[in-house]
Amino acid sequence: MKKFQPQPGFVVQAFRFALDPNAAQEAASRSHCGAARAAYNWAVGWVTASWWQRKAEETYGVPEEDLTEWRPWSLPALRKAFNTAKYTDPRFASWWQENSKEAYSTGLANASAAFDNYAKSKNGKRRGKRVGAPRFKSKRKARPSCRFTTGTIRVDTDGRHVTLPRLGTVRVHEPTHKLLNRVQGGTARILSATVRHERGRWFVSFQAEVKHDLERVTRPDVTVGIDLGVKTLAVTADSTGEIRTVANPGHYDQARKQLRRASRVVSRRQGPDRRTGQKPSKRWEKANAQRNKVHHRVANLREDALHKLTTSVAAEYGTVVVEDLNVAGMLRNRRLARRIADAGFGEIRRQLDYKTLQRHAPAWWSRTAGTRPRRPVPGAAR
Repeated sequence: MKKFQPQPGFVVQAFRFALDPNAAQEAASRSHCGAARAAYNWAVGWVTASWWQRKAEETYGVPEEDLTEWRPWSLPALRKAFNTAKYTDPRFASWWQENSKEAYSTGLANASAAFDNYAKSKNGKRRGKRVGAPRFKSKRKARPSCRFTTGTIRVDTDGRHVTLPRLGTVRVHEPTHKLLNRVQGGTARILSATVRHERGRWFVSFQAEVKHDLERVTRPDVTVGIDLGVKTLAVTADSTGEIRTVANPGHYDQARKQLRRASRVVSRRQGPDRRTGQKPSKRWEKANAQRNKVHHRVANLREDALHKLTTSVAAEYGTVVVEDLNVAGMLRNRRLARRIADAGFGEIRRQLDYKTLQRHAPAWWSRTAGTRPRRPVPGAAR
C-alpha cells in the first residue's frame, strides 16, 4: 500500500489528549479495541493455517504443484476474506455489527504490517533485530487500541470535546486549543484518530497534516555535546566552554518504598490463578489498582522530566551532539538495569531527533548547512 506523503511545506504530526469518557463511551471504546484484537487474531490464524497445511502435505509426499496455495496477507486481500467470514464465522456473526468497520480494519492493517515486517526481516531487507512470525494477541496482555480513518473525526469548537465515529462526542481532560487553533486557521488537517488505553486512562491521538513552521533557536552558532549517565542524568558542554549538569530525578527509586507497601497489600489478597481458573477478589482488584497508580505516576513524572530537558536543549543550541548508546545491551547489566531503564536514555535520543527538526538557525545557517532541517549528530561527547 502506498505510503501517505504530505504536501510540500507540511509534515505529519500527532496531537494526543486525555479523555474523560462516560460509562457508555468507555464500554464502546473497549468493544472497538476488542474487535480490533479479534480481527488481528483472525488474520494471523487465517494466513498461518495455509502454512501449517502445506507443511502437513509435504510430510505426506504431496508434489509441490499440488500443495495448498499460500494465502496472501495484503490488506485488500485480508479485508475481502474477512468480509466474507464475518457472516459465517461464529466468532463474529452475532456481534460484528456492534462496532465500526474501522475497528476491524485496524486489526487487519496491523496483521498485514506484521507479516510484511516478518517477510522483510527473514529475507534480510529489514534493518534491526530479527522479527519473528506474528502471534496471537492475548486479551489479558494486549494494549487496547483502535484507529479511525473515516467518518466524523473532529475537534469541537468549545475546545473541551472531540467527536469520533460510533463513540460520539467525548469530553477531553485537557483543552484542545493547540490543535483547534491550527485547524481553524487552515494550517492543519486531521487525517485520523487513534483511541488508546494506557496508564489507567483513555487517550486520543489525532494524526494531522500540519504546516511546518520552523522556529529559531536561541544560540544558533553554539554546539553542545550531551553525556548521559546514571548518577547524573546529563552533562552538557557547549562550544563556549559552559558546562551544565542535570541531576537524575530517580522517580522510580523515590517510589520504591510506596511500591513495596502497595505490593505487600496485593500479595495478601486473593488474586487470579490461571491454572485453577480462580477469579480475583474485589479487594485484590482495588489493591492492584492502587499499585498501578503508583507505576503510572512514576511514568508520567519521567516523561515530563525528559520532555523538559530535550525541549530546553533543542530550543537553545544550533547543533546538538549526543552519544550513541547501546541501551538494549546496557540493560543486560543486572546491577544497573533498573537505573538505566529509569533514566530513559533511548527516549532522550528519540525526542531530540524529532524536536530538532522543528527549529532552525538564522538564514546564514541554511547557506552553510543546506536547506535540510538539522538533526542531532551521533557521537560521543565527553
